[in-house]
Amino acid sequence: MDKKSIITILAILIIPVLAFWGLTFSVKSDSAVAQTKGKAQIIKFSSTMCLECQQVEKIFDELMPKYKDKVDYKEIIVDSRNDMKNKLIEKYSVSLVPTIIMLNSDGSQCKRIEGAIPKEQMEGYIKELK
Repeated sequence: MDKKSIITILAILIIPVLAFWGLTFSVKSDSAVAQTKGKAQIIKFSSTMCLECQQVEKIFDELMPKYKDKVDYKEIIVDSRNDMKNKLIEKYSVSLVPTIIMLNSDGSQCKRIEGAIPKEQMEGYIKELK
């Protein structure tokens, strides 16, 4: 066999393997919300078409600047079928929006809120985070 034939055969065998690996490799979707040491976390699941989600977003826009040193805030938008594949949706059994998951600095879930609540109540829950 000549050198050209060997290269052709290797290419035929290797290219499909590389293509399969490239198409199936994915970064874990929950790595975007990796636990930050020493900080509590708030994970908000919402949709851009949800009116309650928009109300909750306004509350967080007002409150989070005060608590940015104490709390990591992440928002997961679940508007499309692809967004529904997010591992955090399954992990926290999110079935409606808005859903807010509050985690203490040790990663333990301390509060789950489904639906909109008043700003004062939300701030009270944020203050309770450890």
